[in-house]
Amino acid sequence: MRNAEISRKTRETEIRLALELDGTGKVSVDTGVGFLNHMLELLGVHAGMDLAVRCKGDTDVDFHHSVEDVGICLGQAFKTALGDKRGIARFADRVVPMDECAALVALDISGRPFLNFEKKLAGKIGEFDAELVEEFMRAFAFNAGVNLYIDLLKRGNLHHEAEAVFKALAKCVQDAVRIVSDVIPSSKGAL
Repeated sequence: MRNAEISRKTRETEIRLALELDGTGKVSVDTGVGFLNHMLELLGVHAGMDLAVRCKGDTDVDFHHSVEDVGICLGQAFKTALGDKRGIARFADRVVPMDECAALVALDISGRPFLNFEKKLAGKIGEFDAELVEEFMRAFAFNAGVNLYIDLLKRGNLHHEAEAVFKALAKCVQDAVRIVSDVIPSSKGAL
């Protein structure tokens, strides 16, 4: 079983997160941030992983702390659930369209965290600051120990742009965590 449970409590947020990489896409999310709930549901469903998240955050200030801290917790759970990464495919890339938009995401579960977010999202999606998509991705990548590349190939509605990014990440996660051998996929022998 490749799973993990993470708890995080700060003066800004209190989070409990459970992840099962080899799930069925069962998602139960309540972050206090409606748009983040929607994106996490897409991520779990399209990656085929079970995800449960509860977050109480200082949303009276804004959504930043909740979004970033959920990304931190998801990254930590992802890293823990993968263990020594034995047998995983490791690399993945996907282009995913969402109506008029298209996103390209490439992922390397390398143990060397990096985020390259090529085109910035800016503006509001309802009450949600679109730039928080990048903050979530950075928190996830650096805590998961993954190299993550994101590009919007075709721009459009901000909601559609964000949705394309999350769906493309989901498909990359699904592809990269697949068990394809019984060895650690590195010339170094460790990731």
